[in-house]
Amino acid sequence: MTQQAAVNHILQHCRTVAVVGLSPKTHRASYEVSAYMQRYGWRIIPVNPIAKVPKILGEKVYATLTEAAQHEQIDLVDVFRNSEDVPPVVDEAIAIGAKALWLQLGITNDPACAKAAAAGLQVVQDKCLLVEHRIQSRARA
Repeated sequence: MTQQAAVNHILQHCRTVAVVGLSPKTHRASYEVSAYMQRYGWRIIPVNPIAKVPKILGEKVYATLTEAAQHEQIDLVDVFRNSEDVPPVVDEAIAIGAKALWLQLGITNDPACAKAAAAGLQVVQDKCLLVEHRIQSRARA
């Protein structure tokens, strides 16, 4: 499957997103993208082990994907972490049965993405979820 096909599939079929690295700081890209997706009806599940707040965007913050998955069904894992931090996130995404993995703009890790794809996840890397959503929304309008 091409990356564009994965983008299309995710935007059509995923609605519950665990955002790994979601910051409570409103000026951060992770917050902006998550708030935008939330406004369009997507369920945001914040995952941030160092967040000092109990909630971000009105949703409970979890320390790990594994913890979040004990309470929530996760369709998509959206990653706002450094490229070298992606492999353990992929391992957790596979373990919890996520359907898709999205690495935000500037984040790439080919071996980790290949592992996710081999495990059956739809995979996108180095693209912004907000931008891709806007492109598809305009195309439908």
